[in-house]
Amino acid sequence: MNKLDISRAKAVLSEGFTFVGVFGEKIKTSNERGVRPLLSLLDSGVSLENFSCADKVVGKGAAHLYVLLKPKYLYADVISASALNLLIKNNVSVEYGTVCDEIKNRTKTGRCPIETATLDIDDSARALEVIRSTLDNLSKLKT
Repeated sequence: MNKLDISRAKAVLSEGFTFVGVFGEKIKTSNERGVRPLLSLLDSGVSLENFSCADKVVGKGAAHLYVLLKPKYLYADVISASALNLLIKNNVSVEYGTVCDEIKNRTKTGRCPIETATLDIDDSARALEVIRSTLDNLSKLKT
């Protein structure tokens, strides 16, 4: 584990980003909310192998995507218990600021729809399909 990469990822995250990945001189950042930064990386064929990542909020859906992206290390400001368990089970080194029972939706009126959709899924490839479908359905509700 490269402590310098971890420290840099956390520092850059504190500058207002939602996601940061650091591997030596390589830095990936995003301001997108939710799982979108991780989906963008997966869609572009990027692997986070050897990267140290920092994320504002990690629910179970995001945890599945991190399993697929294979970072060396992950720090989350806030992480759900189900996400933490999934990451540990899949040998992702993880550190967090706060662990909570569930990630709330953006209006704080219930559980995050992505976490809800993936709560009972243990296979990350299957979770990816469910996440895409859930996001598609959510976007249809907004139009």
